Amino acid sequence: MLKTFIKQLAAMSVATIALTAPALAAEKITVLTWNLPIYGEKIEGWIAEFNEMHPDIEVEWIDKKGTEWATFFQTQLAAGTPPDVVNIQGALWAEYAANGQLLDLAPYLEADAEFANRFVDGALDLWKTDEKTYMVPWYFNRTLLYINKQMVNEAGITTPITSFEDLMAAANKVTGEGKSGFLTTNFDWLYWPLFAMNGVEILNEDMTKAAFNTPKAVETLTALAEATKSGAINNISWTGRWVEPNTAFASRNVAMYMAPNSALFWAASKADWINDENVEVYDAPGDWWTPNHHGWGVSASTKHPDAAVDLIKIATSDKWQETMSSTFSILTLNKNVDPKLIEKFKTEAPLKAKILEMAGSKLDKISGYIKSPLEARIKDAFWTSVQPALLGQTDPQEALAAAEAKVNRILSRP
Repeated sequence: MLKTFIKQLAAMSVATIALTAPALAAEKITVLTWNLPIYGEKIEGWIAEFNEMHPDIEVEWIDKKGTEWATFFQTQLAAGTPPDVVNIQGALWAEYAANGQLLDLAPYLEADAEFANRFVDGALDLWKTDEKTYMVPWYFNRTLLYINKQMVNEAGITTPITSFEDLMAAANKVTGEGKSGFLTTNFDWLYWPLFAMNGVEILNEDMTKAAFNTPKAVETLTALAEATKSGAINNISWTGRWVEPNTAFASRNVAMYMAPNSALFWAASKADWINDENVEVYDAPGDWWTPNHHGWGVSASTKHPDAAVDLIKIATSDKWQETMSSTFSILTLNKNVDPKLIEKFKTEAPLKAKILEMAGSKLDKISGYIKSPLEARIKDAFWTSVQPALLGQTDPQEALAAAEAKVNRILSRP
């Protein structure tokens, strides 16, 4: 009888292990975000919604600061364990796409009309190359030109600023006594509209050679350097990154500021004078702008591509994008969400409403955006050569020639 009991107990144990094994070996996908620790509660919300669809898949959320993100992601790629769902800034996605490390989302967009149609016209083109779409929008900023009305009026600037020459002439009228006529942010090509408005391209059409070393580019760089030397352009334009230029504009001593809309909102949080009575917003001459945007992609090596896309669909849904937009006063490029935010601000914060409405328009006038796996290296090669010229430390023509040589070497290597 004891032997029979032992056999029965053994059979029960095996059955119990078989029933509990799937729960012990639950599947998992990971999500990597870019410097959004304060958004954790909201992210947990759409993860909970995902778990209702996929109760057998655990979601791990990882957030990294901007300075740590690339190193972490590259390390995970090298180890063969990249996050399944990835939030990527700017044009960094192009490198991962070219290396076969991002999933083409085009089939999912084609199969789900609601998913594809939730984005404004032109939004998906930001992440499209070779007929493949590697990312979808999460949130979006772009450069605009902000005007300190008081300084401009006191300087007697009455004519519209419709060209680079107009911009430099206006900047030169506002100098001295700690004042600057113009300021720009510089990281991630955010200064590039200054060259684009003069017809200067970064690369040729097939992205095989540098295209920026032209007489017009030399003229542009020379004008910027001279205006910086005179004080018409605040030199923080070329030495600061985020806090420094925003703080400079918030000090109320800069007449014109070219920056992403998120930068102006940051400055406004530090200075209550930045409102619709004191600040006007325009597109830069030629309507050129440079993006500062974030999207969602899926690692090509994920074991759960369908589930990963489901998670992105939830994150970019009207429900959760309304939460994102209202939390950060930011555009999402969701056609149902952004108009609601703009309408809300028309009475609460008219300047914000106007900025957001303009930021979501003219998506075809993009500049300083290279869909190339070499984008980061090209950006660094150009900037490190040109920055000294902007600060009056090297000759503009020599700086552009040096930048051209560096960029062409990068492009020529297999």
